[in-house]
Amino acid sequence: MTTHPFYIVDVFAVEKYAGNQLAVVMDAADISDETMQRIAQEMNYAETTFVLSNQIRDGGYDVRIFTPAVEVPFAGHPTLGTAYIIREKIIGQAVETVILNFKVGQIRVTFADDGVIWMRQNPPTFGKKYDRTATAEVLGIGVDDIDDRFPVQEVSTGLPFIIVPIKTLDAMKQARIDVRKLRTFIEGGEAMTIAAFCPQTYHDENDINVRVFADLFNIPEDPATGSANGCLSGYLVKYRYFDRDSIAIRAEQGYEIKRRSLLLHRSANRGDDIEINIGGRVIPIASGELF
Repeated sequence: MTTHPFYIVDVFAVEKYAGNQLAVVMDAADISDETMQRIAQEMNYAETTFVLSNQIRDGGYDVRIFTPAVEVPFAGHPTLGTAYIIREKIIGQAVETVILNFKVGQIRVTFADDGVIWMRQNPPTFGKKYDRTATAEVLGIGVDDIDDRFPVQEVSTGLPFIIVPIKTLDAMKQARIDVRKLRTFIEGGEAMTIAAFCPQTYHDENDINVRVFADLFNIPEDPATGSANGCLSGYLVKYRYFDRDSIAIRAEQGYEIKRRSLLLHRSANRGDDIEINIGGRVIPIASGELF
């Protein structure tokens, strides 16, 4: 009987049993698409990744990502967590860089001496803008809770999100998705997920508070979302939210669902493109075998 080792890690975690959980399944080339989806449902984390082989192809390792509902071409916390496991379990030494081959292309992950792991995301693309009133109705907040100095807009670095600028932490706490209204709201765009943020935080050392709602992926709220924060980082730079063309900030997420997370942004306008780097820590939790 063929078995597949798997590992569980907490990504963007400030401590063990925080951050965003990830299952990483190894030697997965012989697992069918249908079985990968069923394994992701069994794990029931926001995402499960499958490392297809221990062998390098085109300089990187082939990886697929599944939510409990669908396969996705890219996601942030799976990138960091999978790179960590590849470095620890396949490479077996403290290399500085690991490259992952996803459906969106190659993503480079860098390991810093202070324990933070960084990923360079694709330059952002900016899509459809959304009506504030309709946005407020989907989130169950007042239209005046949305900061009208900045647009509600779809942004993608490989996986699109609708970025919503909210004024206060109180409004962030009140936000609840109306899934029926959400299905109508997203028509005509590419994004299925909302990433809301505000400049008020639970902790003074952090710069923004973030919540990500992915009900249509069977994830009512995600505790730490590297892909969404990458899109948000590009948005913050493009619209000079902090009145500058580059940012080095701390984003807190997951507090409303008791999974405290910290995501670091290092992004800048380089003229033709916005360079996006998102970082955080990975903590190993468990290992096992799939039969």
